[in-house]
Amino acid sequence: MKRINDHISVSGQISPEDIATLKAEGFTTIINNRPDGEAPDQPAAAEVEAAARAAGLAYHHIPLGRDGVTAEMVEKTKAALDASEGPVFAFCRSGTRSTTLWALSQAGEMEASEIIGQAAHAGYDMSHLAGHLSQK
Repeated sequence: MKRINDHISVSGQISPEDIATLKAEGFTTIINNRPDGEAPDQPAAAEVEAAARAAGLAYHHIPLGRDGVTAEMVEKTKAALDASEGPVFAFCRSGTRSTTLWALSQAGEMEASEIIGQAAHAGYDMSHLAGHLSQK
């Protein structure tokens, strides 16, 4: 798990069994950015969702696959972040897609350099998004 800031952390794939630990660490919202069926060993989104909801956590499935980022994905990410009553945990295969959607959802809310810096501190290079992050 990599902490981007006080509001969001990201990681690679999690399992339903990880939900209890995430709740114990104070997360209130889970965002799944991985499409179902990417890898044969990945749990289905419905399994992760059921575990999250059973633990009392908000859950959002905003899959980012081969077709790339859409404005709707960015809007859904922003809405999920804004609605969260506490820290958000987002995951995909490696955390990169989750970080990308977080970064794009913060355009106009934070300076591009701050977004890029927070992502870099967590180990993700978002400098290629600089032009997009300077727009709202």
